[in-house]
Amino acid sequence: MVQVVIQPSFGNADAQRHWADTIAQEVSLIDLDLRATFSPDQITALEALHPTGRARFWGSVSSHDTRMDGLATGDIVLFTGKKHVRGIGEVGVSFRNARTADTLWTPHEDRGSYHNVYSLRSFQETLIPYEEIWALPGFNHGDNFMGTRFVTDERANYLLEGLGIHPTTDAVYESIAEAALERELTRATGTTVIPGEAFNVSATSYETPARTTLVRRSESLLVANYTAHLGIEHERTSTPVGLTDLYMPVEGGGHALVEAKSNTSRRHVREAVGQLLDYAPHCADVTEMAVLLPERPDHQTIDYAHRYGIDIIYRTPTGSFDKAHAPEATRTAILGMATTQQRTAPARQQGQGKSLRGDWQPSATRATAHTTPATARAARPGAPTTRGVER
Repeated sequence: MVQVVIQPSFGNADAQRHWADTIAQEVSLIDLDLRATFSPDQITALEALHPTGRARFWGSVSSHDTRMDGLATGDIVLFTGKKHVRGIGEVGVSFRNARTADTLWTPHEDRGSYHNVYSLRSFQETLIPYEEIWALPGFNHGDNFMGTRFVTDERANYLLEGLGIHPTTDAVYESIAEAALERELTRATGTTVIPGEAFNVSATSYETPARTTLVRRSESLLVANYTAHLGIEHERTSTPVGLTDLYMPVEGGGHALVEAKSNTSRRHVREAVGQLLDYAPHCADVTEMAVLLPERPDHQTIDYAHRYGIDIIYRTPTGSFDKAHAPEATRTAILGMATTQQRTAPARQQGQGKSLRGDWQPSATRATAHTTPATARAARPGAPTTRGVER
């Protein structure tokens, strides 16, 4: 399971200097003074994950040693400050090395060296207000995230889904698994799919695309634009199969499930339709489902959504929103099937899919709302071990 580290990075002069020196700009791995501080294993791991010879770095002091021992390639770091997530990074190589840390940053006068060092294999500057995190299940309104936090429970998945974070490491392991499957099927069938040389990948050495999109904000911003247009609060629902984009009351009673997509292509709308049909049986009192889009799609795509009783909500050129309504009979039939599934679900699932706001806290009295999504990331088999301790 991917863990998420919430890391203050703008709260004091030291943090701001570290940001300017090793986050705002990449550090050369071939710099002789810096390279001399790495162990051979660390050089090998850094070169494997950063083939361009440059990387961003962050570090933490000894009070975090135990938690930092569990930091792994692919974990996500939210760099926070001034009531915003200022940047989001994906961990590359993590190791403990005071010589490296002291070359990168001046040790803290009281807490010593920032010797828990990690590189970022991808990074994206952002400006996400804390309110978006407060609206997620398990987080409290007004929390200013003082001090480093390691989020390892289901809230880590809520952060990934809610903020639109897509770790590149997951895609790498999926590609490796797919390549292995193709090799096996090729051998089993005797059919040549692609040349064997194309499978030159391993779990410990892979390249990051030169320009990787780690955070996709357009869908979150589209939802924010739509809720502002309606004058309603952004409310989401946690289900055993994922976190919805929007769960809102509708006129006449009931609620609408809304899934946002940043593109009007049929592929994107098909994905949204599948998500809505997956979520609906786990959500109480759903009377409408809709896909939210940045513009009106073509007629064939609208017809496709309407076949499943799903409306299309789209942004107009004037900045307003309009809706292409699905046939009422189709909507009723589809939602009727979802309701039937909800009634016949195992008893342990009853009560799940409740609306969860930022003031939610796990407790025995609300255990039914404290569910782990099926999208929770399992431990990645064969993940590269990149953590080493400088002796």
